[in-house]
Amino acid sequence: MEKHKLIELASVIRSKNSGPYELTFDVIFKDFETYGKVKAAQSITKEGFAKLYGIPVENIFHLVYFDPAKAVKITIRRPIPSGALGETDVYGAQQHAPLMGMEVEF
Repeated sequence: MEKHKLIELASVIRSKNSGPYELTFDVIFKDFETYGKVKAAQSITKEGFAKLYGIPVENIFHLVYFDPAKAVKITIRRPIPSGALGETDVYGAQQHAPLMGMEVEF
């Protein structure tokens, strides 16, 4: 198995609101071959994502490999509800930065 930087394999890495209490992260791969290798190796897991973001695994509602879009979608509980006092990213659009430094193995 070799390590690869996720940012080099994906054409899109983004985060967004999924309602006031959830965030969704999308990793869309450049091609189906790479996506298939990442999926077969289960390179992106709830446990790895939780560690990367410093959150409990229980706060990850879904981690889905979505074949038609050659994408991985992850939905988590927002640490602070959107628009609440102390919340700094109402749209959830700036939460994907840790994924940009992630490495995957396959």
